[in-house]
Amino acid sequence: MDEFDPTPGVVADLGDGIRRILAPNPSPMTFRGTNTYLVGATDVAVIDPGPADENHLSAILTALAPDQRITHIFVTHSHLDHSPLSPVLARETGAKVHAFGPSRAGRSAVMQGLAAAGLTDAGEGVDPDFAPDVVLEDGAQMEGPDWSLTALWTPGHLGNHLCFAMGDVIFSGDLVMGWASSLVAPPDGDLTDFMASCRRLRQMNARVLHAGHGAPITDPAARIDWLIAHRNEREAAILTALSTAPATAEALTRQIYTDTPQALLPAAERNVLAHLIDLHGKNTVHPVGELTRDAIFALT
Repeated sequence: MDEFDPTPGVVADLGDGIRRILAPNPSPMTFRGTNTYLVGATDVAVIDPGPADENHLSAILTALAPDQRITHIFVTHSHLDHSPLSPVLARETGAKVHAFGPSRAGRSAVMQGLAAAGLTDAGEGVDPDFAPDVVLEDGAQMEGPDWSLTALWTPGHLGNHLCFAMGDVIFSGDLVMGWASSLVAPPDGDLTDFMASCRRLRQMNARVLHAGHGAPITDPAARIDWLIAHRNEREAAILTALSTAPATAEALTRQIYTDTPQALLPAAERNVLAHLIDLHGKNTVHPVGELTRDAIFALT
């Protein structure tokens, strides 16, 4: 992980007609920063333009050779580290922005209910104004002279999350990353959807995953298996804790995440809440009263 430390703004050739430019937005939630991908030799597709940053915009445009032009812009999902630069890049190039839909698109029914009951996002940075020019359905195919991308609706990290398959290469956004497990924070993240999306990606037998953050994943099957196992272990820990006594997501977080820095506990609590909602859907646990963020959960 520590070996992945590219210089922001510098173009890296990844092979397969793919180039990567790292955005200058490192943080505990974005690792070294957001990966922006350029695909194609003449008519170029840009995947995840990244945050609203003038230097990053300049780096993308400067990466183009005289015989190249940006014809398509694709966004895996509309978190603030992935989508805000897309309309700016569209105005600069005339290319249209393609995505599954606006930020609330694809939100599951249970998460819609929680949001209606007052649960807001956990500060992970949803882009409220995001609106693609072209809405992509699951399985939609887009082509350039030397590339072809298939949109894969993979909700979980966010309801409008897409991966993009190019043969046996998949741009996995924030669904599967090599540097960390993905945040799943209700009401925008849904663990039930997330696990289904991981299993779908696992079945595709990709050769390499290019994620939204971090280095290329050269053994996708092993990484996805680890990610699923990690979530299963977290589920087991929650069930073990609840076997002692009913508890809230906050209490379970402090009991389970004993080595987590204080600043990261709110995100961990949302992860626990995501597990509890998933377990409630499986009829394994139930809230004592209404399903809310502060509900006490007990084994069914």
